[in-house]
Amino acid sequence: MGLPSRYQHIDFIPPQEVAAYAAEGLRLRRKFGRGGTPVGIARARDLQNRRRLSPQTILRMYSFFARHEVDKRGKDFGNPERPSNGLIAWLLWGGDPGKAWCESVREQMRLAEHRRA
Repeated sequence: MGLPSRYQHIDFIPPQEVAAYAAEGLRLRRKFGRGGTPVGIARARDLQNRRRLSPQTILRMYSFFARHEVDKRGKDFGNPERPSNGLIAWLLWGGDPGKAWCESVREQMRLAEHRRA
């Protein structure tokens, strides 16, 4: 199914910085053998490869970050030598740049919906 016409002006391709954070999440997951879910791993691969995401995927990303913001307060979240599972998962979804990007795209989608109403 194609992109709805109301979203044609929105860029659903992840920026390079988001791709780099997802790649780092995949690297850490390989190195430590933990962190993330199959969905998070698939998301990281899409982000790393800068695949055009669907509007539904943007909403799932937004939901992930809203639910997992609390993980940033966990032990070893910022420790690259011994990263928490939460840090690895956060990076798989694009890290802080992924959060900012999906929030921006979500807002553009919201404005496009508002214009249609």
